[in-house]
Amino acid sequence: MLSKRSLVGVRMNFHTLAVLFFMLIGTQLYAADPAVDSSDEAVAAGKALFNTNCKTCHKLDQKMIGPALRGASDRQPADLVKSFIKNSQAVIASGNTYYSNLFKEYNNTVMVAHEFLSDEDLDNLLSYIEYGDTADAAAATDGGGAEGGAVSAGGGIPNEYLTVILGVLVVVLLLILVVLGLIISVLSKYLSKQELDEDDKEFVSQKTNLSKVFKSDMFVVIVTALVIALVAKTALDGLYSVGIQQGYAPSQPIAYSHALHAGTLEIECQYCHTGVEIGKSANIPSANICMNCHTHVQNIAGQEGVSPEIQKIYDAVDNDQPIEWVRVHNLPDLAYFNHSQHVAVGQIECQTCHGPIQEMEVVGQHSSLTMGWCIDCHRQTEVTTEGNAYYDKLVQIHSDSKDALKVKDIGGLECAKCHY
Repeated sequence: MLSKRSLVGVRMNFHTLAVLFFMLIGTQLYAADPAVDSSDEAVAAGKALFNTNCKTCHKLDQKMIGPALRGASDRQPADLVKSFIKNSQAVIASGNTYYSNLFKEYNNTVMVAHEFLSDEDLDNLLSYIEYGDTADAAAATDGGGAEGGAVSAGGGIPNEYLTVILGVLVVVLLLILVVLGLIISVLSKYLSKQELDEDDKEFVSQKTNLSKVFKSDMFVVIVTALVIALVAKTALDGLYSVGIQQGYAPSQPIAYSHALHAGTLEIECQYCHTGVEIGKSANIPSANICMNCHTHVQNIAGQEGVSPEIQKIYDAVDNDQPIEWVRVHNLPDLAYFNHSQHVAVGQIECQTCHGPIQEMEVVGQHSSLTMGWCIDCHRQTEVTTEGNAYYDKLVQIHSDSKDALKVKDIGGLECAKCHY
């Protein structure tokens, strides 16, 4: 009788095409089949197919869950490679020694047939596999920054003003003390040269008594004012930090590493957070999504048995229990935020708000996510209008302005955009 774990594996979605290439290639240097198109258009189209179906488990030049892909059309004829992609089992059943050996090397993992890929799709996919390094390098150079530039993580404008005010007060007090000291010094020297009676001479020549200074009314007033100012600043800082969890990084029930998955393995955020381009919420991935890979991947290379953390996923699936992830980012109910509007329409990178997520072992709240932080972003971020007819009228109306069209110019500062 099949277990729930087996059923989950059977029902894996078509993203498992990425694992299809397990048997395609080795790691030696290559000379690509001359029939493979090296044009920029073909490579770009192939990259989209690769990112959708292969990137989860493969890199071009390094072994990941599956072997490195580059050079596939050198080790076997391009037509045979494409036939294998469309129906791997048919090629293996035909007696091809190369693919039969690789099939055994990768634990006889059976790939489903992918007849839905057209010949053009397969050609483009091979183009990216062989020539995709240049395109990737250019993308890394051109697209490293987040859309609209970096936005300051801090939203504490009142806190900054209070710090400046206190600093100015301290400087003014010091200047007053210095000026008073100079005046006293000059007057003392002047009076010491004059003919004075004994009482006046004693007064002019007397030394400073620090104990009297500390007990003087002026000193008490100054110290009291400073203490009151510091207490007021601390209280206001506390009030302005209510509801702000910047830096909050709770421990999760499973030690999931974004640095490994999003960084080292370069898995797209959208693969796990499937709602980010189509809905308000990015959504928390279910264990079913984890099992797409972890049905095959049970531990890191070089270790035996099932990893304790991966075992927790298996247990959740077997017991039909959701993984109780701890929420990190939590906007107040009075604020509305739509992920698809920012990611799909605005083309904002995840790192703009969430920081270098691909470097985080434990995810924490990178930005303040305050109202001031959002408004500052809307004031600075330019609208991407190229290729989107929706903005044509707005661009035409805004053409007389010397400044670029920004979010604030299309209603980005209207209260009802986020509060209704």
